[in-house]
Amino acid sequence: MLTLKSITAEAVPAALAKAQQYRLLNEPNDAESICLDILAVMPDHQEALKTLLLALTDKFAQFGVSPSFEQAREIVGKLDTSHCKAYYSGIIFERRAKFHLRKGGPGAGTAAYQWLVKAMDAFDLAMKECDTKNQDAVLRWNSCARLMNSHPEVHADENDKQEMLLDPFDTPHW
Repeated sequence: MLTLKSITAEAVPAALAKAQQYRLLNEPNDAESICLDILAVMPDHQEALKTLLLALTDKFAQFGVSPSFEQAREIVGKLDTSHCKAYYSGIIFERRAKFHLRKGGPGAGTAAYQWLVKAMDAFDLAMKECDTKNQDAVLRWNSCARLMNSHPEVHADENDKQEMLLDPFDTPHW
């Protein structure tokens, strides 16, 4: 196995900018790699953690949710109090809902619905507990609502709205 090379602390700002650029170029693996290099030098670097979290959720579209979903959720726990953890949890859930919707197939609409509801609950929490001047959670909540309103296949399971969601990507959850 090859030994990774370290970047210097002085290189972190430029590396972070590059990671964010790779995210915009839809290159989540490259963004993830750069964030890991930053975190090897500065383990609590908040912007690198947020960028890594978002890069991992970007990977849902190309590679599926496993293992990126759980890795992204672990990063939320590493964010400090200056960041709204509920908001970032909502982002993870929303992007997972979109993954199910794009994937399609039996039960995809119900799975998308359940993840959108979890996302909207997280955004509601963010609106209550986080900076009330920051309206990002409102924008994300509205985006989820519009997605639900514009896709008739996104709905609760008529048989049992409390049924546990099972999918091949993680353990059972509500």
